[in-house]
Amino acid sequence: MRKLEKFTSGQPVITGGTYAGEAASGYIAAALLSARTLDNQLVTIKPNVKFQEVIQKVDVSSIVTDASCDFTPAGTTTITERILKPEELQVNLSLCKQEFVDSWNALQLGFSAFDEIPRDFNDFLVSYVGGKVAEKTEQDIWSGDTTVNGEFGGFETAFSASIAAGGASDVLPALVDGSGAVSTGSIDASNVLDKLQDVYDTIPSAVYGKEDLVIYVGSKVARAYQSALSGNATLSNNSYNNQLNVGEKPSNFQGIEIVMCPGMSDDKIAAAQKSNLFFGTGLLSDHQEVRVLDMANLDGSQNYRVIMRYTAGTQIGIAQDIAYYGAF
Repeated sequence: MRKLEKFTSGQPVITGGTYAGEAASGYIAAALLSARTLDNQLVTIKPNVKFQEVIQKVDVSSIVTDASCDFTPAGTTTITERILKPEELQVNLSLCKQEFVDSWNALQLGFSAFDEIPRDFNDFLVSYVGGKVAEKTEQDIWSGDTTVNGEFGGFETAFSASIAAGGASDVLPALVDGSGAVSTGSIDASNVLDKLQDVYDTIPSAVYGKEDLVIYVGSKVARAYQSALSGNATLSNNSYNNQLNVGEKPSNFQGIEIVMCPGMSDDKIAAAQKSNLFFGTGLLSDHQEVRVLDMANLDGSQNYRVIMRYTAGTQIGIAQDIAYYGAF
């Protein structure tokens, strides 16, 4: 079939959909929350932050005393407050309609790995762009920098800034054996177990054993750990269960689950509770918008434009409950 015939007979029609405020929430949620860290609920998600939200974490101690007839206040209560203020972001994208016709036709015919076929071409276009937004969101959750255009501040930036402050209530740098010098350097299969041990030894006693405590790693460290458990360059060639390179090895270190977050930078490791790391967005905010514009009726081109406006941001809770390798 000639290209002209293909477009006149099989081209999907774009209706120029516009979704704003609450109507856009489903599209924005699908784009943002598909990021692996969020999809697997590896951090605490605050979905309805319209402008900013105060995160309060309460710590109490010495509250139990000997009984008496009087009411005598006892103990100390420490309230830690941090502000979660998602940043306003946007996507302004122009794409050629022709590039997506084959993919759309395949979806309609059922030749696709999609779990659900989008109900119209608008959804197909937004889903495509949403996938790209999810990839970018995953990166920014960990390594984003607010000083860079189009990024919101990530956890790695916050960890490093807190460690640099050096206060008693700041993030703990991973120390050699938990008490020596700051552990530094690149990570590979030959030293990943030592580096994980440094992080493990630095975890505060008050946090150790908590149900939602996990060790966060990026793709490079996760791969190095798998290689180490296979007996490559470590363990004197004694692999996990003598499996050598066969099968995936447990993502677990000393009883603490290791979770891989593709957005984390190389040579970074963090130990923290899921309930102590926060991601915020305003799914019900009037600021949210998803718009698809067909330019054919305006300039005769085969281009379409996709516009997204949304908010996203991160914040940590109690900094001194976090052990971090990578602030060097």
